[in-house]
Amino acid sequence: MLELRRNERHGQDWIGPEIGIPARTVSAILRRHRVPYLRECDPLTGEIIRASKTTAVRYEHDHPGSLVHMDVKKVGRIPDGGGWRAHGRAATVETKHKKVKIGFDYVHSLVDDHSRLAYSEILPDERGATCAAFLLRAAEYFAARGITRIERVMTDNHFSYKRSADVAVATAALHARQVFIRPHCPWQNGKVERFNRTLQVEWAYRQVFFTNDERTAALAPWLEFYNTCRRHSAIGGLPPISRLS
Repeated sequence: MLELRRNERHGQDWIGPEIGIPARTVSAILRRHRVPYLRECDPLTGEIIRASKTTAVRYEHDHPGSLVHMDVKKVGRIPDGGGWRAHGRAATVETKHKKVKIGFDYVHSLVDDHSRLAYSEILPDERGATCAAFLLRAAEYFAARGITRIERVMTDNHFSYKRSADVAVATAALHARQVFIRPHCPWQNGKVERFNRTLQVEWAYRQVFFTNDERTAALAPWLEFYNTCRRHSAIGGLPPISRLS
């Protein structure tokens, strides 16, 4: 069990079914051996880097499409040949002083509140027109998997969501209603915020990539795995697609 945790870096809800014992037993053993929580560890190396808090306020809409959560996560681009994860931080000192900056990828994501079905794309910016076009494509992805009606679209208060006519038009085209979280309360958009962390841990930083294109190409296969195979602790250890069958 400890070796599986060390090598795969998954929690008790994954380890338990994998070796055929209750998740609570796995948790008790991990605590007894003082194994740190995953949220406190670097996703690539497993080393302890920080502690984090979680909200105790939980909710779930009763059917797919009742509410979807939308957000953008910025991820630093990878220089050709690999960045600091491939060569160490010392090797990137020269890169920091270059006049041409590497920049960021903007990972746009939409997550269904009930099923946790997720869709993501890597786009060049987070402008209103870009967000609107992404929302329509994500709705098509959801419709192909059984979520044919989106009733509400929840976002934070970024100007590209709240002040964009393009996003308002796209939302209206879906016959949905825009819902905004309270300012400075990101936990209200917690489903997609948590998905962003999973995205970082299991896709962006799970392995060493030597080019940005290599990491980009890995997103779609990982997303298919997330939706159809990966066990999700919030829905009884089943993948999101199970709630749409």
